[in-house]
Parts: sequence; structure tokens; C-alpha cells
Amino acid sequence: MVDLDNPAVMFSGMLIGMIGLAAIIYGRKAEDIRFVLLGVVLSVVPFLAHTLLALWGVTVGCCSLFYVTANRV
Repeated sequence: MVDLDNPAVMFSGMLIGMIGLAAIIYGRKAEDIRFVLLGVVLSVVPFLAHTLLALWGVTVGCCSLFYVTANRV
């Protein structure tokens, strides 16, 4: 259950969910499954993370992993 008493968790969840939706839309237009998967993960994380630290930790970890794998030669 998400901590609805904390406005920072609610706002962060909305922001991360919107970034996830944008990644899904971009991934579908660019036909890049990596963006679609990143978007799905970022859209689901706000439902599963219970604290602000967990929410941003998973988000930063996923985006960092995506950045590292996208820039491999």
C-alpha cells in the first residue's frame, strides 16, 4: 500500500508514472523494446514501492541500467 499521507511519495509516484508512460509511447513509436520495458517498469514501480527511498532508488537503478546498456559499443 502506498503511503498516501506523504505528499512527496504521491507526487513522486505520479511523476515517475508519467515518465514511464512517455517511455512506453516513445518506445512504441521508435520500435525500441528497451524503452517499452523501461516504461512498463517505471509505471509499475509506484504501485509496489512503499517509501520515497525505495521509489527513487528503483527508478534511478532502472534508468542507470538502461543508460549503461544503451551506450555499449
